[in-house]
Amino acid sequence: MSHVLVAPDKFKGSLTAVEVAAAVADGLAEAAPGVPVRVLPVADGGEGTVDAAVAAGFRRVRTLVAGPTGQRLTASYARRAGTAVVELAEASGLHRLPGGLAPLTASTFGTGELIGAAVRAGCKRVVLGVGGSASTDGGAGLLAALGARLFDADGEPLAPGGAALRRLARLDLSGLDARLSEVEFELASDVDNTLLGTHGAAAVYGPQKGATAEDVEVLEDGLTRWAMAVDPQVAGRPGAGAAGGAGFAAMAVLGARMRPGIALLLELLGFPDAVRGARLVITGEGSLDEQTLRGKAPAGVALAAGVPVVAVAGRSLLSAAQLREAGIAAVYPLSDLEPDPTRSMANAGDLLRRCAARVAHDFLEAR
Repeated sequence: MSHVLVAPDKFKGSLTAVEVAAAVADGLAEAAPGVPVRVLPVADGGEGTVDAAVAAGFRRVRTLVAGPTGQRLTASYARRAGTAVVELAEASGLHRLPGGLAPLTASTFGTGELIGAAVRAGCKRVVLGVGGSASTDGGAGLLAALGARLFDADGEPLAPGGAALRRLARLDLSGLDARLSEVEFELASDVDNTLLGTHGAAAVYGPQKGATAEDVEVLEDGLTRWAMAVDPQVAGRPGAGAAGGAGFAAMAVLGARMRPGIALLLELLGFPDAVRGARLVITGEGSLDEQTLRGKAPAGVALAAGVPVVAVAGRSLLSAAQLREAGIAAVYPLSDLEPDPTRSMANAGDLLRRCAARVAHDFLEAR
């Protein structure tokens, strides 16, 4: 009998992708006990990417790194053979801030440490997933962790963070780990923002990280100086503004090739094999909205599936026409069962099991 593939992303603030998949699978097992179910939690490069890779058979590797404001913390990357999956949010994400937002001083240094650990372990391919960044440092911290040195006009090392880049006078890349040149870097991102300007990293994403209008100007000045020191042409590429400009550093210095996050991750996680022979795919995320249509996990899963796809979600703000355009046959929002958002998030697991029973009734009975 053909199987059902359960391939959701996380419900942010409520359940991980692994937990969402488990709840849906439990609901299906109870409502349609004779139907085989396969589970493949997915991610699009943002928070939860390492967890999804581990669920797909990668090994979790823990290491001590610097958080966004320098505090030491344990973060993970995922490894299988010579491939490493590094999630920027693991070390440098908003959820790693210890005491409030730090738009001017947060750094990506810890992400560089994760990359360095993977390279020292012998990985020859590094997939860098970006999303949820706390920093707007243009990836300067990331490169500093890998051996780059940044100095002000007095020859003093720059402090961490995007604001300090205004004082950059000299960049020395001679200390970069020589092994980096032997590594293939891929940037998993759906962000098409450039580094600078009105659609750049500071202007668009700085306010989400706590930057005031004055802070945005400071960060823009710093990123402009940084771009001139590294490679102003790459600063204009789509994706250079990803993760506060970490995409710029990855492309300009590490030679990273940018690929759509969900497409790259589905390939890496083994989605083509998992969906082969499936009769139905159940995907989902916390909120189905306009962002979903711009390359988020459910839309990517629907595009790649080749079989009917339905979605579970905390809420859905998409019209029936938008869902059809995205290739999603039906959506089952938790808000239909529990309108109160707080109670819905608190009881998401039970609600997902009930949604799965509805999916089984609508799509699996008498088929």
